[in-house]
Amino acid sequence: MHVWALTTFKEAIYEDPHMVLSSWNALDADPCGWSGISCSFAGDHVVKINITGYSLRGFLAPELGQIKFLQQLILHGNNLIGIIPKELGMLKYLQVLDLGANQLTGPIPPEIANLISVIKINLQSNGLTGSLPPELGNLKSLQELRLDRNRLQGSVPASSSSDFTSSAYGMYASNTNLTGLCQASELKVADFSYNFFTGSIPKCLGYLPSTSFQGNCLQNKDLRQRSSSLCDHAPPARTPQTTNPKQQPAEDLSNQHRRASKPAWLLALEIVTGTMVGCLFLIAFITALQRCKDKSSLIIPWKKSSSQKDHVTVYIDSEMLKDVVRFSRMELEVACEDFSNIIGSSPDSLVYKGTVKGGPEIAVISLCIKEEHWTGYLELYFQREVADLARLNNENAGKLLGYCSESTPFTRMLVFEYASNGTLYEHLHYGEGCQLSWTRRMKIIIGIARGLKYFHAELDPPFTISELNSSSVYLTEDFSPKVLSDASLYFYKQG
Repeated sequence: MHVWALTTFKEAIYEDPHMVLSSWNALDADPCGWSGISCSFAGDHVVKINITGYSLRGFLAPELGQIKFLQQLILHGNNLIGIIPKELGMLKYLQVLDLGANQLTGPIPPEIANLISVIKINLQSNGLTGSLPPELGNLKSLQELRLDRNRLQGSVPASSSSDFTSSAYGMYASNTNLTGLCQASELKVADFSYNFFTGSIPKCLGYLPSTSFQGNCLQNKDLRQRSSSLCDHAPPARTPQTTNPKQQPAEDLSNQHRRASKPAWLLALEIVTGTMVGCLFLIAFITALQRCKDKSSLIIPWKKSSSQKDHVTVYIDSEMLKDVVRFSRMELEVACEDFSNIIGSSPDSLVYKGTVKGGPEIAVISLCIKEEHWTGYLELYFQREVADLARLNNENAGKLLGYCSESTPFTRMLVFEYASNGTLYEHLHYGEGCQLSWTRRMKIIIGIARGLKYFHAELDPPFTISELNSSSVYLTEDFSPKVLSDASLYFYKQG
């Protein structure tokens, strides 16, 4: 019944705000009663996974490809990140693959062309990059293909070889060995809009409405295409290696994943003090502490228990964090006065105030987790969020100064600017009203507006602020506002 594959998928999910996976019990031999799972009439095979619009955040576990008789995989409208595992191509009976409206990145794996039974593929509204695999034309049963609103590049493949006799005329060149989309004879609905496709529209796809190709970099003058400046700065194609949590020898990470605790130990990092940094990066993961049979306490990074298991190697992508400052634990220990200057705490984190020698005041968030429970998925998420927050550079957005990642002792820390005046909420509800004069209030309002403009209009891809409130705005010494990004707000409620 592939219970193992399903629970592995659950372990790769670190935010489940609606608790839709709470019924997924690894000790249950029959998953047919689990939320979102449908089985065959005989009850002997899982045939459908449908978890739509539940805001799940995490990775697509490659083990999903082991659910041999799966016919529908529908995970639309969540917050899934990482790549599309090539192992999904092993699902020979899959008819519907719907991963639309997530945050998936990287290329579309050519192995998807092995889904010989697939009728519908929906990958719209993600961040997919690279070229469109011409092998998709091998899908003889494919009727619907939605790839709009991604960052795909190259030509729309009519064939695997030369698709056009001349780019000047945009004429389709016939070829007896086509493997491109012209071979998908059952294709009735397709949407390639709002990507970065170049070249001409294959003649064989001329039956599609013009809106299926708008918002690209095509030569067709009749369509609404992107400006030349946007096309000249098309996003570079990403390789799977930058987002695949199984790139270290696959066996090592797989074994590590199995050694993890039955409920995934996921960090939850809470905003704990009004003196925190603007745009604190609250790296946090859903914790299953209450469900763990052993009640041992969490281990802070610099106090390693002698009873801990041997060190588990985790996947480190040096390229992802190559432009982010990396502090040593010793540097931060000195800056934070031997980690004695604690300004906040939660069950899963400690927050310190410190001063870098010859530099600014800092706030250091130390994540508390047992090393044995730190999986490759968590490490990859940590890297991605650090890299994402490091690109913020605006006076009204909190600044990540760097991070600390060491194995001996096991350490994961985040270093931010220190905002000394706490949150706007504290000043509105607990502070002295005279501190927020009309002039200061206007300054705060204008600063918040500028921060939102930066997040939404000046960043590519943009940051979203889904829970803007006075608790997500921090104030510096001169009452300049710092807006907390969603990278922090994702886990604000879980601390």
